[in-house]
Amino acid sequence: MQKYFSIILPHVRLAVGIISLCFSLSSCAAQNETTQERQVGGPCEGCEALLEYEDTQLDAVDTLPQFQETEPKLKISGTVYKQDGRTPAVDVILYIYHTNREGLYQAAKSSIGWGRRHGALRGWVKTDAQGQYTFYTFRPAAYPNGQEPEHIHMTVKEPNTIPYYIEDILFDDDPLLTAERRARLNQRAGSGIVTTTKENGLFLVQRDIILGLNIPGY
Repeated sequence: MQKYFSIILPHVRLAVGIISLCFSLSSCAAQNETTQERQVGGPCEGCEALLEYEDTQLDAVDTLPQFQETEPKLKISGTVYKQDGRTPAVDVILYIYHTNREGLYQAAKSSIGWGRRHGALRGWVKTDAQGQYTFYTFRPAAYPNGQEPEHIHMTVKEPNTIPYYIEDILFDDDPLLTAERRARLNQRAGSGIVTTTKENGLFLVQRDIILGLNIPGY
């Protein structure tokens, strides 16, 4: 009997090991399936900058550096909608960055990561239960070469989806925003062209976003 158990025991241990391994692999596969993010939007250099908020608790409102001392001041608000264009999208992260009043992406001395290229004028929000968000900042200047309209870069991240860029915020009254340039816009997540109205010393703009609209691979 002892000889029998000495022969069969290694096989039992092997079977138990194989079963445990199968369960482990299945569990890992299931975990990867649930945590894997959708790949959409095509190539996007710098989109990973959206993740650099680190452990900051994001709200639906953010104020960018130099807002208080810089004119003209902007309040950028809007609603993020799901693909149907009607349902508010909750917990969507938005990341913006833009030039200073000299048209430069000027980094702070303490800047790290993409902040060294995008500059210090950047911020993050997460949409609220109504899909709404607000940034307080100021109107950027065009690049010093005068070949690009004034613009504010925007990147979004939905839950379970990688970050992807959407159409920049552009100003309808910008003389550099010519008819030819307008015709070339892809309107990713909707048109980024905004008009401004002034109220209590702030220039107000509204940029609504429709997730997935004109986004490759969505």
